[in-house]
Amino acid sequence: MTDITQQDRLANAEQKLQSLEKLDDVGAGGWNWFTARTILTSGAGFFTDSYDVFIINLITPMLGFVYYADNNNKIPADIEGVLKGMASVGTFIGQLLFGFLGDILGRKIYGFELLIIIIGTINCATAASAVRGVSTIGFLGLWRLILGIGVGGDYPMSATITSEWSSAGKRGMMMALIFSMQGIGNLAAAITTLVVLAIFKNAINADVMNLDYVWRLCIGLGAVPAVATIYLRFTMPESPRYSLNVEHDVEAAAAAKGQTVSTELSKQYTKVEEKRDHWAEFRAYFGQWRHFKVLLGTSLSWFLLDVAFYGLGLNNSAILAAIGYANKDTPFETLWANTVGQIIITCLGSVPGYYLTVFFVEKMGRRTIQIMGFAVTTVLFAILAGCYDILIEKSMPAFIFLFTLAQLFQNFGANATTFIIPGEVFPTKVRASAHGISAASGKAGAILAAFAFNALVDVGGPEGAHAFLPEVLGIFSGVMFLGLVVTLLWIPESKGRDLEEFEEDYVRPTAVQDDLSNEAVYVDRELKA
Repeated sequence: MTDITQQDRLANAEQKLQSLEKLDDVGAGGWNWFTARTILTSGAGFFTDSYDVFIINLITPMLGFVYYADNNNKIPADIEGVLKGMASVGTFIGQLLFGFLGDILGRKIYGFELLIIIIGTINCATAASAVRGVSTIGFLGLWRLILGIGVGGDYPMSATITSEWSSAGKRGMMMALIFSMQGIGNLAAAITTLVVLAIFKNAINADVMNLDYVWRLCIGLGAVPAVATIYLRFTMPESPRYSLNVEHDVEAAAAAKGQTVSTELSKQYTKVEEKRDHWAEFRAYFGQWRHFKVLLGTSLSWFLLDVAFYGLGLNNSAILAAIGYANKDTPFETLWANTVGQIIITCLGSVPGYYLTVFFVEKMGRRTIQIMGFAVTTVLFAILAGCYDILIEKSMPAFIFLFTLAQLFQNFGANATTFIIPGEVFPTKVRASAHGISAASGKAGAILAAFAFNALVDVGGPEGAHAFLPEVLGIFSGVMFLGLVVTLLWIPESKGRDLEEFEEDYVRPTAVQDDLSNEAVYVDRELKA
């Protein structure tokens, strides 16, 4: 006779689809106040993250003038690498920590990571030296580690919340829009530095030690947008998908969207009161190769991307100096030219790249954009490496153009999609954890770049000469090619797919109807017999 277990499974799957459909008919799917609030809240976080991370690229030359006059006004390469890398180490910790906490405790912990960012930023700006022992640079490195933990927590939390509050047709665009605030934050860091430098121009020319005011103000202003949006984060309701898929509380899921549900619908789910074992769920899910290979793909592609992305992004000033753009007669002129160079690169490369992704991610798809980004940057870095001397000596504008184009296709490419894809292709119960692991893998690449770049570019020449830069660009080309291979092998396409399709117990509606129809035919035949 009838297989009751199979029938129940199909009926439960159908009920789940119906309940989710009713929840998605209203609320987050359309453009409403909550959509705007989500973009504002998460976007402000990424603006702050990017500002705080990349401001170090603009202030390290200032720190050289203030604290290392006896070293030709330059921070030693080993110290500079540690200073730039500490935020990445903290980010690595924060991504893993908040990724797992987001799945264990729920998305309601959103806001604590921004509190850490505010505390870290203020203490970075007010870092001072001890009478004996730890220097200002030492304390600055420590507080950038703390700052990084908050920045890291923002990745899995903002990604999962934005993903779970978006409809299938707009999800990629919303996630790309939020992530694009990285480019705006980077640009804001450069513009802020330019304005503060202009204000202190006469003071700097009179006494270069007045740069101590400049770098502290530049860092401290990064806390302003974080403070402005912290209330919105702490008052975000629990994700309806987490309530439904993990806690099995359909009433809470509906309430999150301002809806009510019928008694009949609420009976489809029984809220889970016993404590979940997230670690057991995580091991069981990723113990299957078909799921683990996707995590491997999202993690490795992000790792490879960030080796080049942060190798360049955290060292634009070094590259501008190496090609002679920022070598001027006075400290003020050097810092001014360096900052203007950052603005040019950001405006022409980074920001347009982010918004090209926003406009095309729902048309081209995430996987396609990632493949394109890795392929184009592989070629561009190869050209920059192979033609480095010719371009520098005979065609500096061509070098800057190709360098900027490479940054454009990093952002209209893997830098955006490596953030979007892990927020979509895993089930709710492990989504934040998987995103945190993927992001932490990327940060491992950033740490490698931060600690290795400054030492590697000086191989074969005096410190600060960057004699090995062409070879480093060649290495970046090879790394981008590996990212292309990983994407082709293990990254699925998530364009237009509802998040429910990635749940482990998902059954396609057509399959449900087909199986139920077949079951009905079977029962009918049994009765006739």
